[in-house]
Amino acid sequence: MISQIVLLVVLGLGVTGWFAGRARAKALYSGRGSLAAVPSYHGWHLALWALVPALVVWAVWAGIAPGLVRASVLADPAAASLPAFDMERDAILAEAQALARDPFAGAFNPQAEQLAPVFGAIQTRFGLIGAALVLLVGFAGAAWGYTRVRSDFPARTRVERATLLGLLLASLVAILTTAGIIVSLLYETGLFFTHVSPIDFLTGTHWAPRIGTDAELGKDFGAVPLFWGTLFIGAIIAMIVAIPLGLMSAVFLTQYATPTLRKWLKPMLEILAGIPTVVYGYFAALTVAPQVRDFAAWLGMANPSTESALAAGMVMGVMIIPFVSSMADDSIAAVPQAMRDGSLAMGATKSETIKKVLLPAALPGIVAGVMLAISRAIGETMIVVMAAGAAARLSANPFDSMTTVTFQIVQLLTGDQEFDSAKTLSAFALGLVLFVVTLALNVVALRVVKKYREAYD
Repeated sequence: MISQIVLLVVLGLGVTGWFAGRARAKALYSGRGSLAAVPSYHGWHLALWALVPALVVWAVWAGIAPGLVRASVLADPAAASLPAFDMERDAILAEAQALARDPFAGAFNPQAEQLAPVFGAIQTRFGLIGAALVLLVGFAGAAWGYTRVRSDFPARTRVERATLLGLLLASLVAILTTAGIIVSLLYETGLFFTHVSPIDFLTGTHWAPRIGTDAELGKDFGAVPLFWGTLFIGAIIAMIVAIPLGLMSAVFLTQYATPTLRKWLKPMLEILAGIPTVVYGYFAALTVAPQVRDFAAWLGMANPSTESALAAGMVMGVMIIPFVSSMADDSIAAVPQAMRDGSLAMGATKSETIKKVLLPAALPGIVAGVMLAISRAIGETMIVVMAAGAAARLSANPFDSMTTVTFQIVQLLTGDQEFDSAKTLSAFALGLVLFVVTLALNVVALRVVKKYREAYD
């Protein structure tokens, strides 16, 4: 509660600083050229000095306060009877903290009930200390900013530099997040490869992960069937469904549909992208999979399985149609009208213009849509779980049950098992390979886009 009040006060201080800075700058205005920056920039400069230092201190205090509270609670005489075992002690402290926040909650441990008032008092004390620090820094920053409101002060330059710094930090968040993901994957994958040879992992054809340290362990971690299942379901079967349907939908909507028909059909098509994947999974398992099984039986297959790569791939292809159609639609619509008119003026038919002019010119956008769709498909999990099965099988028969990398990652990281075992660490190795494959697909797509963009610019 204290932190919320402090934030409101700091925000109020920033708003007040904006009005105060602008009012003081207006009072200093004595004619054209008398101010180095317009009054609103002086207001923003003062507001930034009131807000940014206070919020930085608030964030730092929010990070260190829990440790200070815990140390103070453990130093209190009431905590002398806590057990020495870390896990049991942490459980009691967590329950006491919950009771301090909500006194009406039930207590399972008498020690937690005794510590709850101590926890509440210490949290309140440190909360007040933090509030005082934040408000002190906020008022000090506002006072400093107020002294900067002068006729010759370049407030606009300072505000724009602060804005640029904020944009830079925002862009660095994505970069640092990606770097953190890569570093964590590399570290955990390195631990996995201390148990299993990378050659056995990348070239082996038998996937039956288990816990152990024997010399034959690597033979059970051959991931080729998982890679094949991922590509077969997500990049072959799904694309066979999504690319023709998505591309033809885009051509029809841009070239043949009337404005009224397009107004209705395009939103209906894009609704497919908003359906939860678990709904697609139910549809695949309960509707498509039995039909595929009956079709396999009609073809003469003995005891066909309800779970199949074909059922999962077909539904996955339907799911990613909007990714292909939307990008292709935008790319075709962006082709200059002069290219269409020139083709028709030369005697080409409408279909020839589409095939020979529009689609080649729109190819960069179409390729980008296909790559986006492939990346979405190979990362799908729920449809595979519910329709494709869990069998790691190296087969080209679409009626066989298969599994993918994403499904195995979920399976390996759930359940009660040792986190440092080869079985659990293999999930990070699978994730790293999937990351590299997706990155390679994007690099290829960028090269294709660059090549054809140069040709048609």
